[in-house]
Amino acid sequence: MTEERDALIQAVREFADLELAPNAERWDAEKHFPVDTLRLAGQLGLGGESVREDVGGSGLSRLDAVAMFEELAKGDTTIAAYISIHNMVAWMIDTYGDDAQRERWVPGLAAMTDLGSYCLTEPGAGSDAAAITTSARRDGDDYVINGVKQFVSGAGSSAVHLVMARTGEPGSRGISAIVVPDGTPGLGFGRNEEKMGWHAPRGHQRDHAAGRRAEPSGRGRVTTNAGRAVRDRRPSTRDLGYA
Repeated sequence: MTEERDALIQAVREFADLELAPNAERWDAEKHFPVDTLRLAGQLGLGGESVREDVGGSGLSRLDAVAMFEELAKGDTTIAAYISIHNMVAWMIDTYGDDAQRERWVPGLAAMTDLGSYCLTEPGAGSDAAAITTSARRDGDDYVINGVKQFVSGAGSSAVHLVMARTGEPGSRGISAIVVPDGTPGLGFGRNEEKMGWHAPRGHQRDHAAGRRAEPSGRGRVTTNAGRAVRDRRPSTRDLGYA
């Protein structure tokens, strides 16, 4: 273990022990999404673990990130899971967004002054990206999106929603990732899902995207990139259970 990783793990462990563990049961019972606590996580650099340093990220290795999420999950598995999802949003915009999008969104995501939601799952498609039906049609410099998402962690509190939508042919080759800021006309949320657990990171039943305009975060074959993002999360997800 390197000296830097040891210091990181110690800082994250203290955060999890002091801020997450004492509150985890109450947050779950009250279905409370602890935005203020997430802001504190951002101050520790936990909002951009794989994001490049020029836009405020930590630039951690995969091994360092896995160690970080293992410690977070010891305090509260559900909040650790949300932070992992948030990091995926930040990483995708940092990696595949243009310079303007990186400068606009990634610093706030890395600091967790802005929260992010990843919008893939649909009522009729689950998390199968190739089967989604939400569509995005180009209209000038914007996209008009029509569709419904569900199980969107952080929905209603996030500043940016990264929506997987169909912009081309059927199957996985026709999917793009679209940046949808909070407050975009047509963006709406249903009630929270009634789940068996994991109540704290809100998972709304319906995330309506009817007729909303948004900015693209990449063009064309973005599903491969989305798949890579999900694959990169799997080591961290595994460690949520291991913790």
